[in-house]
Amino acid sequence: MGCEREVARVGGSALSSIDEALSTTAARDDLFVDAGHRWSSAALEAKVAATAGGLRAEGVRAGDAVCWQLPNSIDAVVLFRACWRLGAVAVPIHHLAGAADVDRVIEVVEPRLVVDTDLSAGEPVTDTATDAEARAVVLFTSGSSGTPKGVIHTSGRLAYKAQLMATVHGLTPDDAVLMPAPLAHISGLLNGITVPGVVPMKTVLMSKWDPVEALRLIETERITFMIGPPTFFIGLIGAPGFSAEAVESLRLISSGGAGVTAAFVDAASAALGCVVKRTYGSTEAPTITTWRPGDDPARARVSDGRPTGSVELRIDDENGELLVRGPELFVGYVGRDDAFTSDGWFRTGDIGTIDDGWLTITGRLKDIIIRGGENVSVSEVEGVLEAHPSVVHAVAIGAPHERLGEQVVAFVQVSSGATFDLDVCREWFQTQGVARFKTPEHIIVIDEIPMMAAGKADRQALRERL
Repeated sequence: MGCEREVARVGGSALSSIDEALSTTAARDDLFVDAGHRWSSAALEAKVAATAGGLRAEGVRAGDAVCWQLPNSIDAVVLFRACWRLGAVAVPIHHLAGAADVDRVIEVVEPRLVVDTDLSAGEPVTDTATDAEARAVVLFTSGSSGTPKGVIHTSGRLAYKAQLMATVHGLTPDDAVLMPAPLAHISGLLNGITVPGVVPMKTVLMSKWDPVEALRLIETERITFMIGPPTFFIGLIGAPGFSAEAVESLRLISSGGAGVTAAFVDAASAALGCVVKRTYGSTEAPTITTWRPGDDPARARVSDGRPTGSVELRIDDENGELLVRGPELFVGYVGRDDAFTSDGWFRTGDIGTIDDGWLTITGRLKDIIIRGGENVSVSEVEGVLEAHPSVVHAVAIGAPHERLGEQVVAFVQVSSGATFDLDVCREWFQTQGVARFKTPEHIIVIDEIPMMAAGKADRQALRERL
């Protein structure tokens, strides 16, 4: 599965595996709540052991990849943990991914098994997997090249990060997290499975984001902790029936992505009556900076926080790019060996500044649009557009959006006499098997795409037209 770095050791001792970290925590009666059904830690363990037995009966062994495409559900949780019980590699596919995206994932990882919605049971596997250096998960994220990249995290690094973030967020068994973010995302995986699992604390799953339903769950399940892009919380505050009393149990919200401004932090903090903090991270380097209790709140409003754990940050003197390294990072990309510099730094593609240890992200080198917490590659969008017989040239850009952070806008140059509007665009993306969140929300037809002297599209000129 490509080149990987040696697993770091923290404090001179070996990292525990993720199966060990999740299997040795205290028992509770409401570890997960899914569609109103409550799962105790004992019931979950029984289902994990039986499903691991079912996977083993299908030929899955340590190191094998297992794929599935499911919305947030107890079945998705069980598949992650059953894979880790066997030392296999969990490869979740975003539940909104189109057929083309699914085919690419399967082609890249060459899984031993693709699981449908029916989980098979077998002879229970109860022995805990202890190999911290084993690959545990591959998560796919859009790259600036337009080709989704398979991000590899190891078992020990997942365990380390989960234990670290439980401490950083100050989480206890009295907390409860609401998780609408996809479990196929690093944010959903960490904060919906691993972090609450090591505390342990109650996790309430949502199969899709619905602010009205979220409001009900926050009130009835006494949710204290949430994490997600600003679009979640803007929608929550604007939901019918919203009141300070309905969200009085909330104590902490961690938000990252486009649109996490000082104004958002102020407005959300006031409306929700809790701490709202900015965080920064990525699929490759999850939550590497954030605010912590005791930090200067004035600095926390306008920056993305201070480093967590043992992570190191530095800014490239030539282009201002943020470079990071540490034991919480991924270990490589599937089938690629270009993840790190020769001395072990990961190039994030983000531009930032560091002032007295506080990180502020100011832009991106990569052409990525972050729409409602989803990474959308402009190269991929442009490639799909230009494959349409009517489109001569296309440029996709991210335009500010109050709720989503950014939205996808496409400027297109069409052939003589051709028509290409939003309805045609949507139908085309659907037939190409591309996820709806990658589909442009606005189409602007222009006579000619403006170009720079070097022959590249003048994206800034197009942004100014908006």
